[in-house]
Amino acid sequence: MLSKDIMTALEGYTSKMERPVALVLQTGEHSKREELVEFLTQFTSVSDKLSLEERDSEGAEHGPALRSPISFLLEVDGVDSGIRFSGIPSGHEFSSLVLAVLHASGTPLKLDESIQALVRKVSEPLRFEVFVSLSCHNCPDVVQALNQFALLNEHISTEMIDGGLFQQEVEDRNVQGVPTVFLNGEVFANGKVDTAQLLDKLLQKYPSIAQAGDDDSSALPLQDVTVIGGGPAGVAAAIYAARKGLAVTVIADRVGGQVKDTMGIENLISVPKTTGPELSGNLLAHLREYPVTLKEHLRVDKVEKGDIKRLTLSSGEVIESRTLVIATGAKWRELGVPGEKENIGNGVAYCPHCDGPFFKGKDVAVIGGGNSGIEAALDLAGIVKSVTVFEFLPELKADQVLVDQAEKRDNITILRNVATQQIVAENGKVSAIEYQDRASGESHSQALAGVFVQIGLVPNSSFLKDVVELTPHGEVKIDERGATSEPGIFACGDVTTVPYKQIVIAMGEGSKAALSAFDYLLKHEVEAPEADTAAAA
Repeated sequence: MLSKDIMTALEGYTSKMERPVALVLQTGEHSKREELVEFLTQFTSVSDKLSLEERDSEGAEHGPALRSPISFLLEVDGVDSGIRFSGIPSGHEFSSLVLAVLHASGTPLKLDESIQALVRKVSEPLRFEVFVSLSCHNCPDVVQALNQFALLNEHISTEMIDGGLFQQEVEDRNVQGVPTVFLNGEVFANGKVDTAQLLDKLLQKYPSIAQAGDDDSSALPLQDVTVIGGGPAGVAAAIYAARKGLAVTVIADRVGGQVKDTMGIENLISVPKTTGPELSGNLLAHLREYPVTLKEHLRVDKVEKGDIKRLTLSSGEVIESRTLVIATGAKWRELGVPGEKENIGNGVAYCPHCDGPFFKGKDVAVIGGGNSGIEAALDLAGIVKSVTVFEFLPELKADQVLVDQAEKRDNITILRNVATQQIVAENGKVSAIEYQDRASGESHSQALAGVFVQIGLVPNSSFLKDVVELTPHGEVKIDERGATSEPGIFACGDVTTVPYKQIVIAMGEGSKAALSAFDYLLKHEVEAPEADTAAAA
């Protein structure tokens, strides 16, 4: 099952394992068990620190007993790690298995120290179950984050469940989107969700863990430039600032930002074709070439203005900086109609790449006739029975080449000049969409199983209220140098008023904002507060 190249790569990855890891497979019979045994046998053959054992998991000490003969857990030095896989973790989840083994064996975790401190504070049992699709490119982020949580805290266990192999359970639990995360048997998160959002939800549910530590001994010294956001604009700003010899920190929920969800990129000049995950990886690799402090999976809750800018993070940590560069990008815009939020993960989705396979052979809708909407319709057309595109305006906003392709597809119907009024659900699942013909005023209902919302983006600027001047739409107002209304605070990319939200433009704007911050620092001497000066000394 595993190719020669993969086996060679695995040998390299596992060559520095510090502790032995056993993959413990539940006993019993299943149609996929033989395939899983072959997969795990090959996997464990690459290192003498890996082994495969088959036994009943009854009485597992760090989590529940395994659910199926195609379920296995990881033991480290004979101790249950709390990490479980149900199914064959191939496809995008192969990396989740590899990282789980390496982290369990001693490879440093990828979580910021402040996040690790938060997770260690959990004092009651947390049992996570993550339903995934092996074709979902967002699911591994969730699985890998929760695997690390389990390794940090003996009270936490987590299980990856391949929805394709547990169809009855998917049906019983009304799972219609991936990833869907259950915590102690109840829905915790679903749809596209990242580590920062998982932490937010955990803090909301268990506010007692909000204090990351008892002292500030790990606090950063005063920074020259702090970049908020890790997409193309933010990474470009950080690199340009670091190249000037400045002390730079990047705070981001994830490196790559919205780009990470884009599958095909063909307009990044000099790169004929790439993907969002690949570009995000390249951005991170380039960033790591410089002495930049990266605080990933965190958000900024509060910004205090002044000569020294003071940032409070979601972990409770405080960072002080002479200048700021805002590069927080944008997020999917919601319809705001009845039935939308209530049915996220139960028929309402925002990522056709992730959730499209759940609607194989079914009728679905795409809301939005811009490039993202028509591209989504084309992607879905190869999976679902039919796609109906609902566009509010009389004409589509998408590029003509995309419209031409859509109109050639027999199973794509385009409705123009219509307004979505409501998403209807029956028995916990989307069953229809109600819309109005804007020309005649007549209302209609169309039966379908899924609604994919693709109506543009909303700037991630809510935390900047009363900090810098925003447009009525929430964009940060900037001048030609990327300066905002507040001295020492600059902004770039999709969160700003700069037109044409494109990757190549965001990179240029980020570089410009960093150069402007450097110029500002040359002309404005900002002294560190006494406490910070003493700490730095």
